[in-house]
Formats: sequence, structure tokens, C-alpha cells
Amino acid sequence: MIKRWITTAALIIITIYLIPYSLPFLLALITAIMLENSVKWFMMRFKWTRFRAVLATFLLYLLFIALFVWFIVNLFIDQVVTLAQKAPSFANDFYKESLKDFFDQSGRYFKSLPPDVFQSFETTIENTLQSVTSMLQGVVEWLIGLAAAIPGFLIEFLVYLIAVFLFSLELSRLRIKTERHLREATKEKLYLITAQLNRAGIGFIKAQIFLSIVTFLMAFIGLSILKVPYAMLLSILIVFVDILPILGTGSVLVPWAIICFFQENQFLGFGLIVLFIIITVVRRILEPKVFSSNMGISPLAALISLFIGFKLLGFIGFFVGPAIVIVYDTLREAGIIKSRWKI
Repeated sequence: MIKRWITTAALIIITIYLIPYSLPFLLALITAIMLENSVKWFMMRFKWTRFRAVLATFLLYLLFIALFVWFIVNLFIDQVVTLAQKAPSFANDFYKESLKDFFDQSGRYFKSLPPDVFQSFETTIENTLQSVTSMLQGVVEWLIGLAAAIPGFLIEFLVYLIAVFLFSLELSRLRIKTERHLREATKEKLYLITAQLNRAGIGFIKAQIFLSIVTFLMAFIGLSILKVPYAMLLSILIVFVDILPILGTGSVLVPWAIICFFQENQFLGFGLIVLFIIITVVRRILEPKVFSSNMGISPLAALISLFIGFKLLGFIGFFVGPAIVIVYDTLREAGIIKSRWKI
């Protein structure tokens, strides 16, 4: 018994150690499992062999990725290039209309202050500028690192795609080989857990896509009403930062609104604040309901798990929190965890 437990613990430790290096293969296995229903549909509908069904499903998956990347890249190249051409004139106008007047008025005010107070303010400004410079240097270094990591990412992505195809081909055999080492009771529980997690994983993706579409539509309609140029590009940016709980829509809309107030464009400033409030309120109302209906947990459990997961683990906890609740509910339904205690 002790030898068995030691072997199990050693396998768990080795698996945890290898997970970072096996990430493309783990993602490929998860993708293959998610595509399995499409493979079965082709096999049943057209009486195809598994190879032909897997090939058709894989090609459709590649087509979806290619269309998505083409749309994003085409949109960014079109609007980002245009924005880059107009950026110098925008910065010049912003300096003349907002910052110059602000600095002139501030300079006249601070000249009337005592020398010590003025020197203290100067020191604060210098420290702030140094912090901003360091931050910008960090951003530049991050961008350089990101550019340097692109070749490695492309290689890992190619490995991932090949692994998806091979896992899809071997999935039925892997299932048969795994079942040989399982008792009937364990097999039933494993099928229940796998089905629940698969449904929850697909449900999470569907919920996130739905919320992103809602956020994009609200942002695009709001920016169009406010007659903001590059509304589609900015809406995609808002959706991207809204997916990340660390940032949220406020990291784009609130600073933008403050800049508008500096430029004495109160209409756009108030409009952006109202848009931020609407997006935040609607998303927070929809989020628990959408996640609960797609992932099979109650709205309250979804809200609590999302919040606590984010507080404890940051962005990763946004995914881990609901996953723990789903795993617990699944294990309880399978009879692995029994909670019949009373006080």
C-alpha cells in the first residue's frame, strides 16, 4: 500500500513538473476532445472513415482560425496605419489645446507659492516623469521581448496544430487503452466528470464570446453616437481589456474621458463616462447569469467563484474559481465526495 501511494505521489509530482513544457499538447488534447462531436457527426452523416472525418473537421478548424486572424490583422493594419498617420497632428493639437494652457496657468499659480512649496512640487514632478519614463522603457522592453518570442510562438503553434490532428485520430484508441485500466464504477464516474467538465469548458467559452459580443456592440454603438473616429478599432480594444479583470473598460474609457475634459470637450467626456457605466453595469448583471446557464452552476456560485478566484489568483483565478466549483459539484454527483453532515 505504501509503495502504491509513493508511486502515485511521484507520478503526480512529475506531471506537475512537466505541465509547463507540455502545454501545447495539453491544449491540443482539449481541442481534440472539443472537436470530437464534429468528427462523430461527419462519420455518422456521410458514413466516412475516422481519418476522413478528422481531416474534414481539422480543415474547418484551420479555416476558422485563418479567417479570424485575417479579420483581426486586416482591421488592425487598416485602422492602425491610418491612426498612426494622424497621431502626430493629434498630439500637437492636444498639446496646444489642453496641456499648454494647463501648464501656463499652473506656472503662474506656482510662482505665487513659497519657494519651499514650489521646490517640493518640482521634485514631485521630476519623480513622476522618471516613473513615467521607466514605465515607457518597460513597455518598450516588453514589446521587444514579445517580438523576439514570435518565432518561438509560431513553432509551438505549429506543434499544437499537428498535435490536434494526431490526437483527433488517436482519441478513440486512447479512450480504449485508458478504459482497460479502470473498473466499471471508476469508468462511470470518470465519464460523468469528463462530460461535466467538457460541457463547462465549452460553456465558459460560449459565455465569454457572448459577453464580448455584447460589450463590442455597446461600445461600437456608443462610440458611433458620440461620432468617435475608428469606432470599430476602439471597440475591439475595449473588448480586449474588458476580458482582463485586472484592467476592465475603465482603463480605456476613464483616462480618455479625462483627456476630453482637459480639451474642454465636455460632451465626449460625459458620453464616455456614461458609456463606461452602462458597459460595466450591463456586464456585471449579465455575467453571473450567462456563466451559470452555460456552465451549469447557480448565478450566486458563479459570481462568488469569479470574485474570490480573481482576488486570490488574479487573472488565472477568473478561470480557476468556477472550475473548482464545477469539479466539486461533479465529484459530489459522482459520489466521490459525500457531504451529508449535520450540525
